[in-house]
Amino acid sequence: MFNWFQRLLPRTSDFFGMFEAHSATLTAAATALNTLVDGRAPPHDQIDEIDRREHEADEIIRQVLRSVRQTFLTPFDRGAVISLIGSMDDSIDEMQSTARAIDLYELESFEAEMKQMAGMILEQANLIAQAIPMLRNISDNGAGIHVLTEKVVRLEGNADDAHAKGLKKAFQQHAHEPMKFIIAREIYKHLERITDAFEDVANEIDGIVIDHA
Repeated sequence: MFNWFQRLLPRTSDFFGMFEAHSATLTAAATALNTLVDGRAPPHDQIDEIDRREHEADEIIRQVLRSVRQTFLTPFDRGAVISLIGSMDDSIDEMQSTARAIDLYELESFEAEMKQMAGMILEQANLIAQAIPMLRNISDNGAGIHVLTEKVVRLEGNADDAHAKGLKKAFQQHAHEPMKFIIAREIYKHLERITDAFEDVANEIDGIVIDHA
C-alpha cells in the first residue's frame, strides 16, 4: 500500500526554479527600497512594490515547503532546502518591515548613511541572484559561488560600519530632539537587519556548497 502511495507522489520538483524566482523578488524589493531611500520616486509606489514582492515571495516559499513534503528527490538535503528558502524569505520580510516603518514615520528624507546601507542591500540582493542559479551545478561553480557569498558577507560588515557612523551622527544632530533620534535609530536597525539576513542567505549557500561540491 505504501509503495503504491509513493508512486503517486512526484519524484522531483523544480526547486532551482523556485529559488531563482524567490531571488528575483529579493532584487525587485531591494531595488524599490533603494529607490525609496534615495528619494527618486513617490514613496508609496515603492512601499507598494515591496509589499507586492513580499506576497510573491510568500507564495513561492509555500510552494517550496509543499514540494519538500511531496517530493522524494531534492537537489540537496531537505533541511538545507528549507533553511535556504527560509533565510531568503527572512530577507524580504525585513525589507517589508523597513518599508512599513518608513511609512509609519512618514519619512521623506534620509541620511547619507541610510542611503549607503540601502545601496549595499541592493548589491547583496544582486549577488545572491547571481549565486542562486549557480547551485544547479555546484561541482563546477563552487569556487565562483564562494566568491559571491564572500562579497555578501563583506557588504554586511561595511553596512555595520555605516550603521555605527550614521547612528552616532544622528545622536549628535538630534541631541535635543529625542523623537527624531529614536526614529533614525529605528530605521538604521531595520536596515541592519536586512544586511544581516542577506549574510544568513550567503552562509546557507556556503553550507550547501561545502556539503555538495
